[in-house]
Amino acid sequence: MRARQADTEGFIEHDGVKIHFEVYGEGGPTILLLPTWTLVHKRIWKMQLPYLARHFRVVTYDGPGNGRSDRPTTPPAYGQAAQVAYALAVLDATGTDKAVVVALSRAVNWALELAAEHPARVHGTVAIGASIALTPPGQARAASGGLDDPPAPDLPPSAVPRLGTDPASHWRKYNRRYWHTRHDDFAWFFMGQCFNEPHSTKAVEDGVGWALETTGAVLDVESQADRPDRDALESWCARLTSPVLVLHGSADHVVPLARSEALAELTGGDLVVIDGGGHIPIARDPVQVNLHVRGFAERFRPAAPTRQVWSRWQSRPQRVLYLSSPIGLGHARRDLAIATQLRELRPGVQIDWLTQHPVTRMLADAGERVHPASRFLANESAHVESESGEHDLHCFEALRRMDEILLANFMVFHDLLAQERYDLVVGDEAWDVDHFLHENPELKRSAYAWLTDFVGFLPMPAGGEREALVAADYNAEMIGHIARYPRLRDRSIFVGDPDDVVDERFGPDLPRIRDWTSEHYDFAGYVTGAGPAAPDAGTRAALRASLGYRDGERVCVVTVGGSGVGGHLLRLVAAAFPEAARKVPGLRMILVAGPRIDPASVPAPAGLEVRPYVPSLDRHLAACDLAVVQGGLTTCMELTAAGRPFIYVPLRNHFEQQFHVTHRLRRHGAGRRMDYDTLTPDTLAAAIAEEIERPVTYRPVPGDGAARAAALLAELF
Repeated sequence: MRARQADTEGFIEHDGVKIHFEVYGEGGPTILLLPTWTLVHKRIWKMQLPYLARHFRVVTYDGPGNGRSDRPTTPPAYGQAAQVAYALAVLDATGTDKAVVVALSRAVNWALELAAEHPARVHGTVAIGASIALTPPGQARAASGGLDDPPAPDLPPSAVPRLGTDPASHWRKYNRRYWHTRHDDFAWFFMGQCFNEPHSTKAVEDGVGWALETTGAVLDVESQADRPDRDALESWCARLTSPVLVLHGSADHVVPLARSEALAELTGGDLVVIDGGGHIPIARDPVQVNLHVRGFAERFRPAAPTRQVWSRWQSRPQRVLYLSSPIGLGHARRDLAIATQLRELRPGVQIDWLTQHPVTRMLADAGERVHPASRFLANESAHVESESGEHDLHCFEALRRMDEILLANFMVFHDLLAQERYDLVVGDEAWDVDHFLHENPELKRSAYAWLTDFVGFLPMPAGGEREALVAADYNAEMIGHIARYPRLRDRSIFVGDPDDVVDERFGPDLPRIRDWTSEHYDFAGYVTGAGPAAPDAGTRAALRASLGYRDGERVCVVTVGGSGVGGHLLRLVAAAFPEAARKVPGLRMILVAGPRIDPASVPAPAGLEVRPYVPSLDRHLAACDLAVVQGGLTTCMELTAAGRPFIYVPLRNHFEQQFHVTHRLRRHGAGRRMDYDTLTPDTLAAAIAEEIERPVTYRPVPGDGAARAAALLAELF
């Protein structure tokens, strides 16, 4: 799922070639994001579009040969004159008189001609990784031979199942014949060179995917097009009248830094060197690129008067910005419990919430203040739902494919913290903030606490060697973040006890997860919601009466969390109800669809109750005779704490439910696990009849987790 959809789109045509463009946002000035080499298309700007479009109007388009544009078969369609003409035609079609032009790599050639020959159309130019002929190519690339030389037959294939990197000597794959015969292998090699920074697996995979939307034959034709020589480039630079900002990675394996240094000198432009950066910082260092591009574009916005208020320290209330993960409602339940305890310890503290639906609904019901900036967040729950199948959610891959959403949401967080002061930021599995703060530690502005109930990405067996390597790489990156910046998190809180952590390794040659977590985390114990824990008979009877449950009926509550992924399980349980009712006299079954599933989508046999979102679900769970649930930790642990029997059905390919949650429930001796692949209405009905009769003796769940977590947070003020 994309972090932001285009507001408008269309096509222009130049010399018979159709070019697809998109427009985002409304505020001026307009930013034109040029396409780059034909190997990729405009999705390469995915980390910039959502942020820049919140502040400016943004236009982008697919160059010829990829994306939704035509794939012409004649070299002039890819030449310098045609490329400039496409840009001008897109500006005209989108009603753009003048734009800030942002160019990556080869597109810097077109941007320079645009600014020099059409100065009335260009406010200024941002040149990133400039692939222009002002200096010789890099040594490895220069030694690789010509485009028409026979490719070396001894070159092994690129390390597709590994991490997408190859030795620089493999530049001999940059060859027309190789493109025709091994286009896929060339893509893996070239993207490995573009993204040579450690932990770049996702960027490499994205680039290869876009490269495979075109062909080696197209690259061959494009390579025959004319390119500006040094004289032309120097002439354009000399005639520029608008400002230039140049960005380049010091470790760029594709284009040497010397080219951008020469460009900055010739244009008098500012040069930003990304130390250790590769060729495509828009993907690997997107926060810095976004901030630099925004700062540059702000020069061309009419100045507006500002009003500021600065408060002396005695006038400032203690303020907390609480980030609660919207993937399910379990985070919000425990976060509300922690916030309640924090207010007890710090009377007068002001807590603002930065989060999304469905959490915002729960917070509104609780009378909490959701910060208005929450409306800018890209919805993570919707992304998770788009990634799901039939009771199937590969949550590790879903998280990886959420990269542009996470970056967009971090930028919302960044802008908010730049405008308002908070004493403490609490991130309950706020993956966006934790990752990008470690990548950009200078942006930390307040005390910061991280909460989670699991540590370590674990690969699913079906993912094979590739998934095992990528999961380990993600874990290694996280371990490296903490080792390099051990005090960026002022406190890391594990919601549970040390033995609740799985005793597995992060990956080959990496630490054991439990040992590492014990060294780097404080443990709060499990945090339950506000519902009664293990109520006695009298309390439970009163609770049942208050909820409208009658004497003698045996209540089964079915709930699948708040993300909207559990519709298939709800329908399966509904199909099992008639047989379960036959086996269990007096059975009353209540299916809770939650805030993101339409109750009408669940066919209900006679006697089955289907309810929408239930704010007091924890009370129903404590009062029921049996629950059938997905494998979410919060629901399962609420049932464990209340001492209720339950059946849980973990989502397929969901490593957290399959491994982390299952480990914790086994430690507590809680619940009966069933696998969706073996479930039928009849087997589920039989299990309901068996479990509703079963007495339970779980390991007790202490009820002070929220207070312990709040005490750990209160120390940070």
